[in-house]
Amino acid sequence: MLALGLTQAILFSPFLNAQVLNTEVGATAEPTETTTALSEEEIKHRDYLEWADAFEASLTYQTGKITLPGGKATLNVPENYYYLSPEDTKRVLEEAWQNPEGELMLGMLFPQQYRVLDDASWGVTIEYTADGYVSDDDAADIDYDDLLKEMKKDTQAESKWRQEHGFPAIELVGWAEQPYYDANTHKLYWAKELIFGENEARTLNYNVRALGRQGYMEMNFIANINQLEEVNTSRDEVLAMVSFNEGHKYSEFDPDIDNVAAYGIGGLIAGKVLAKTGFLALALVFLKKFWFVLLVPLYWLRKKIFSRKATTE
Repeated sequence: MLALGLTQAILFSPFLNAQVLNTEVGATAEPTETTTALSEEEIKHRDYLEWADAFEASLTYQTGKITLPGGKATLNVPENYYYLSPEDTKRVLEEAWQNPEGELMLGMLFPQQYRVLDDASWGVTIEYTADGYVSDDDAADIDYDDLLKEMKKDTQAESKWRQEHGFPAIELVGWAEQPYYDANTHKLYWAKELIFGENEARTLNYNVRALGRQGYMEMNFIANINQLEEVNTSRDEVLAMVSFNEGHKYSEFDPDIDNVAAYGIGGLIAGKVLAKTGFLALALVFLKKFWFVLLVPLYWLRKKIFSRKATTE
């Protein structure tokens, strides 16, 4: 069964609390006035909850065996997760989470215990990059401290672009999880700790790459830094969901006919690839930007207020 969404969350203010308490202890004010007079802020909160209900109801939640667009890989999504299509993923990232407009991805994964708009939710974006076979010969020789310094410089350049185009600045704080490459499964993961704009809450970007014959799958966890332990616990389960189909596996690489990528493991982690124009294309980092603040998730309070309003009308 799907977990309940933001309809079970209600914003709570001292003013609203006073209204409810006065009603329950028999205050002398008219019941209709004390239960229906909502402030402008409370009306905005109510309207947001209505919008959130409609938005989440419009998404299609999928589980089971899913062949990803392009036919190169398959997802096996267990009942404790759900998958969103490329179209629904775009709506979540741009309309709900307020990210810059981008191209369609292959989809997104979420734990069933969260809806996409829950304050505590986290998700995994899925993409495929067909840059050729990525050699892992350099995996054992990478100095991750030097690589981090280089990535911080690249992030500063990306931050300048974001600010010039009206988006919050971005800062790479450091590794939240140092890179690790599994030579047996040909899967790579690492995590970055980020700060967006003046937001005090730090963002976690947990990156996974599954290498294939002609490219690689990108699976990026988007979460808050305080969810690192939860994401770490879920990582292996998410990694196990994706597999390359026959003819596209890393072990099936044929040097006589297959293209080889112009970078190795270090290039994947740094997130930059030399484009045809000669410029470095930085990997897009998504910001899970909630433009609302949930103070107290008390569904019963919302129900009590609106039920009293109906009674007094």
